[in-house]
Amino acid sequence: MTLDRRTRWLALYVLCLGDLMIVLDSTIVNVALPSIRTDLGFSPTSLAWVVNAYLLTFGGFLLLGGRLGDLFGHRRLFLMGISLFTVASIACGVSNSQGLLVSARAVQGLGGAIVSAVALSLMMNLFTEPAERAKAMGVFGFVIAGGGSLGVLLGGVLTDVLSWHWIFLVNVPIGAAVYALSLKLVPEAGGAKATGRVDIAGAVTVTAALMLAVYAIVKGNDVGWATGRTISLLAAAAALMAVFIAIEARVSSPLVPLRLFKLRNVATANVVGIFWAAGMFAWFFLSALYLQLVLGYSPLRVGLAFLPSNLIMGVFSLGLSAKLVMRFGLRLPLAAGLSLAAAGLVLFARAPVDGHFLVDVLPSMILLGVGAGMAFNPVLLAAMSDVAPEESGLASGVVNTAFMMGGALGLSVLASLAASRTDSLRASGDSAVAALNGGYHLAFLVGAVFAVAAAVIGGTLLRTAGATAHAGADAIPASEAA
Repeated sequence: MTLDRRTRWLALYVLCLGDLMIVLDSTIVNVALPSIRTDLGFSPTSLAWVVNAYLLTFGGFLLLGGRLGDLFGHRRLFLMGISLFTVASIACGVSNSQGLLVSARAVQGLGGAIVSAVALSLMMNLFTEPAERAKAMGVFGFVIAGGGSLGVLLGGVLTDVLSWHWIFLVNVPIGAAVYALSLKLVPEAGGAKATGRVDIAGAVTVTAALMLAVYAIVKGNDVGWATGRTISLLAAAAALMAVFIAIEARVSSPLVPLRLFKLRNVATANVVGIFWAAGMFAWFFLSALYLQLVLGYSPLRVGLAFLPSNLIMGVFSLGLSAKLVMRFGLRLPLAAGLSLAAAGLVLFARAPVDGHFLVDVLPSMILLGVGAGMAFNPVLLAAMSDVAPEESGLASGVVNTAFMMGGALGLSVLASLAASRTDSLRASGDSAVAALNGGYHLAFLVGAVFAVAAAVIGGTLLRTAGATAHAGADAIPASEAA
């Protein structure tokens, strides 16, 4: 099915709207947690499951969702994921008990994983010409980068003006519209689908490994990183991952062909994604905590504080980033963008207790907005380059898993470092707010190190010769690219 230019771009916007719902839902809930706790009687410990249930299924099913899209059709899986997510959003919105809300959040995570794993594949197949694909990835990068901070703003507005139920119910008309428009505008990906059966043993082991790892990471700060429980969970996840790799090396139709990681750009982009996600989470979550707990901002003011970076990311992602990639290739914009983001994190690491927005917040937001706007496009293009169309869903699932695991692990490590530093400063006699801010300073510095590591790895190892061509033309078979 050949689409004209206008229809392809409309299809892209529909796919981005579906993905935006998923990105928003990962952060919009955070603002409403106090209200949810009061209404449904959650304890501080059980309240974490409103977030953790979503993260577990989302992180666990990304790889399987991508592979199922390759086998059975990306559009079919996208529609299935949107349907699951929308129905689960209704259940979340009408929840009157803890059990119903947590269970519905788990189903939301499953639907979100499927959508995230195949949406990027559909976009890549819509745009095969290099310049147009770079622009399309810029739009998608803007949605991913800006969606999280938009979630904070939207969550604050809906919770303050209506109630926490509406942070979920707002998904229903959006999900219905995305489903209906996808049927009309989004074609099934052309070309051959992947062949073979679903690798059941591989699917079970890798999903269990990812879910155990996510659970261990998100609970690590609560129960302690050096405890037997955390260590045993991480060891079990590592053992399952080793079993998964052994299975993939033997079966005829593996869930994740190991040769995928022999592709230099694909492997490098995923490593960059892990470090960059860790740095980005340092920016988003820790700066939001600084604004709210140190400077005393309301949830709505926190969301508004992120608007400058969102607008800047929009300018770069929707035009400038694509031009930079076409002019300079993947390495230079990626390294420059991540370096600017690292500089923004370093500036946050000196923000004082009595900071002012124009002096102590806005410069960091500007640098981070420019950096994220420049870097996301080349990361996404590199992650999907050199992959055959019938494995694009798998490549999308892999890079989404890299971002998910990097973000979860990075945030947990940074939160643990911040808490430890805060306790140390409190013991030394600092005030509660000063100690809290000192903890954030350390975490911001480590986040900057993550961003620098991503810049160095990407700037050094990404292959530039032909990279944009591969990202824009039909990918060569993975076996030949290796």
